[in-house]
Amino acid sequence: MARHVVLGKGAVGSTLVQLLVERGESVLVLSRSGGPARADRSVEHAAVDVPDGAALAQAASGADVIYNCVNPAYHRWVTDWPPLITGALDAAAATGAVLVTAGNLYGYGTHGTVMTEDLPLRATESKGAARAAVWHEAERRHRSGELRATEVRGADYLGPLADSQAHAGPRFLDPLLAGKVVRTLVAVDQPHSWTYLPDFARAMVAAGATPEAWGSAWHVPTAEALTFRDLARRFAAAGGAPEPRVRPLPSAAVRALGLVSPLIREVAAVSDHFSEPFVMGTAASERVLGTTATPWPTVVAETLAARNAARAAV
Repeated sequence: MARHVVLGKGAVGSTLVQLLVERGESVLVLSRSGGPARADRSVEHAAVDVPDGAALAQAASGADVIYNCVNPAYHRWVTDWPPLITGALDAAAATGAVLVTAGNLYGYGTHGTVMTEDLPLRATESKGAARAAVWHEAERRHRSGELRATEVRGADYLGPLADSQAHAGPRFLDPLLAGKVVRTLVAVDQPHSWTYLPDFARAMVAAGATPEAWGSAWHVPTAEALTFRDLARRFAAAGGAPEPRVRPLPSAAVRALGLVSPLIREVAAVSDHFSEPFVMGTAASERVLGTTATPWPTVVAETLAARNAARAAV
């Protein structure tokens, strides 16, 4: 049985752990807090600071795959990502484990065309440049022979464990299904790719187990792009809610809020992800990883079922 080590307990990390447990795998979750997000005897937890590569390597000793699902606060990507990736890479080199990092599409800095893995990472916006640098460093050390690394890139995610940081998470679904106005910080009528969290987890596991995937970055197989408004209509129809009312905040209001909120300021800095087409292609990853996207009807049904179950359990 392979030994899987997951760094981080956010939406991607938690979904990945859930998948690995369902497959009967040995799983260790490492995070700064250490304790489990919820009691689960089938998963080990330990506290470690990821930038401390030596401590991380010791905690991850015996790992076959290390999944880097850590995601610092949005407004701290530029300062926090360099030490995070250094620690994760150092641990992969020391343990011999394959490092699989959960990435995104920010590094391309290219919109209006379908993004594929062979596009260069040319982002000039600070967060995109930071994510590009993460992959370039992993790629450099992989090519030097120090370690084995790959990156799996998803679009904005949604799904059963999506958190408050997700554009299509609770802050979208709660008012939508209650028949209230959905306020957004972004435009709503451009085609946009949305990655289903279970698809993200399956792609990461496949990347860690596929030697052909190592040394390159791959996109999560993702269903066809939808505008934010079309996404709202699908969830409203399936959830028995009225025709959705989705209204972006005026740009002046967003700028004003950004003066006091670092998070909103950073969201506004990448508003072009929604004001222009933001679409990913996944044909190459489907071939190499052997996974496919979950169809939209299933995505919507499973997300709503998980939401209803969670609310019923409260």
